[in-house]
Amino acid sequence: MTAPKIIKSEKVFHGRIFDLFIEEIQEKDGRIHKSEIISHPGGGVVIPLFDNGNILLVRQYRYPHKKYILEAPAGKLEPNEDPLNCAKRELLEETGYNADKFEKLTAMYTTPGFCNEVIHIYLATGLNRSEQGQNLDEGEQSLTVETLPLARAIEMIDNGEIEDSKTIVGILLTERKIKQNL
Repeated sequence: MTAPKIIKSEKVFHGRIFDLFIEEIQEKDGRIHKSEIISHPGGGVVIPLFDNGNILLVRQYRYPHKKYILEAPAGKLEPNEDPLNCAKRELLEETGYNADKFEKLTAMYTTPGFCNEVIHIYLATGLNRSEQGQNLDEGEQSLTVETLPLARAIEMIDNGEIEDSKTIVGILLTERKIKQNL
């Protein structure tokens, strides 16, 4: 397959979290159209799993949705940061826990129609509380940590109580991994 050709790319906004580009694109048949592209550095996500089958999630206020959302600990990649290091950093910052083992579950495109963000989802096991505790970033002061059984998290997905896509994917892949290892 021949990819469409980018004729022109203009950065129209530079932000703290993402950049916005307007691109002129020429299709195989010669037609030209404009596309709005959000450029995002990507992120690391972690599903922290205790030996007893409980997981740690965080509840934080999400301004675009005007409500608190239950999510897996996650964060934006720093320039040239390895996604695993990002996941480890976010686990510690948001929950106050470290893990002995990390296993990559997947990498996924969040919104491929207009954004190039790729998030990397990890399963963390061998959890242990850090002496330093949480170290929340700006805007995360209202974040709370919740521990719940994995089975309850699955129910919450089924009931629409967990709505965040990265968290849903991470929890379901964690459940699958546990079932495969039985």
